[in-house]
Amino acid sequence: MSESINYGDIKNNYKPTVYVLQELAGTRAGSPKINIMSASKFGEFKFLLPEFSQIIFSPGPLIFKLRGLLKNYTTKDYLLLTGDPAIIGVACSIVSEFTNGKYNLLKWDKQDKLYYPIEINLNEKGKIDE
Repeated sequence: MSESINYGDIKNNYKPTVYVLQELAGTRAGSPKINIMSASKFGEFKFLLPEFSQIIFSPGPLIFKLRGLLKNYTTKDYLLLTGDPAIIGVACSIVSEFTNGKYNLLKWDKQDKLYYPIEINLNEKGKIDE
């Protein structure tokens, strides 16, 4: 094989992933209650958990499952925070662990009716009074 792989080509062709934490409410009934299609401009959707997933008494199995589903998350990807607040907290913690505290969220703006990207950096140093 005389062909070589150009790292620049691979890097420039990377398509981010939008990790949708849970299927949207109403998905199983065939009529999701919200439309997230405008978030697709940030990357390809990857739905992680079924609509009715919850953390109840034993979070261990769900945490293990989320670790596996989020193992390929990079700082160029996005989390779309849907579903159970406890699952949202765990997912953000897992991604933060994988990326040393740097990750991206998509936040819905009700007034503009679109998603805005938010960069999170838990290592950012600043004054508490800011």
